Amino acid sequence: MTSVPQPVTVLGTGAMGTALAGALLDRGHRTTVWNRTPAKAQPLVERGALLAPTPSAAIAASPLVIACVLDYDALYGALDGCTDLLAGKAFVNLTSGSAEQARAARDRFDGHGADYLDGAIMTTPPGVGSREVMVLYSGPRTAFDAHHAALEALGDPVHLGDDPGLAALYDSALLGLMWSTMTGWLHGAALVGADGTAATAFTPVAIRWLTTVNSFLTRYASQVDAGHYPGDDATIDVQIAAIGHLLHAAAERGLDNALPELLKSTMERARAAGNGSSSFAGVIEVLRAQVAA
Repeated sequence: MTSVPQPVTVLGTGAMGTALAGALLDRGHRTTVWNRTPAKAQPLVERGALLAPTPSAAIAASPLVIACVLDYDALYGALDGCTDLLAGKAFVNLTSGSAEQARAARDRFDGHGADYLDGAIMTTPPGVGSREVMVLYSGPRTAFDAHHAALEALGDPVHLGDDPGLAALYDSALLGLMWSTMTGWLHGAALVGADGTAATAFTPVAIRWLTTVNSFLTRYASQVDAGHYPGDDATIDVQIAAIGHLLHAAAERGLDNALPELLKSTMERARAAGNGSSSFAGVIEVLRAQVAA
């Protein structure tokens, strides 16, 4: 892996594209930018970026091209008429989309002779460039390694595998985890808040609890892979009884109980399927059944 700053092109200077180009400039990479509305790139030019008048000029300027535009239609529109310039380039697509779109894009870029990496930025624009932030990539490892120094400027680069759809798939899965976790935290904050506890007092305890939850995930991951869920810590039957206390406490305080009711019904479906004596990981069987259906 090279550590020497290299020329990089960024296509798209919306809020996220601007953050990406700015992080590259901060790390000393010669950065060329293009945007459909050139005026939006002016703050980056003032910081030292080179403004390309066309996508063709932008692509020609660098061996590594990073795109972050509205959607795949916008991406293909920007590249219309200049795909012959992609041969020999590494093209990193940080445009949000699905795993299926990423795989179709790989086929397109392969046809143009480019190495295609799909990616997912696991933060909002202010977090770009932080080593605490993951940027997920999938696609050829050789391209990832060759441009590691530039990718590292954007955040901690994590290569998931050669399948270009993995980054988008992980992105969806991780966002689902985030929303579920944050909604659970908000429900908890509302519950204790009903009795006068501030969210700022509740949150440090909640964060410490999540450390223990992390250990549950680590233990249950191997059970999920094996399809075997020994209930030697706490069974689904026990969890159903415990969630009853949450439902009662929330109802007494007039809270919306839609989330815990959903969780309880999911556990009850797992019990009805014969997994009541399994660990909580056994709930995945009814979730998988939903996918199969």
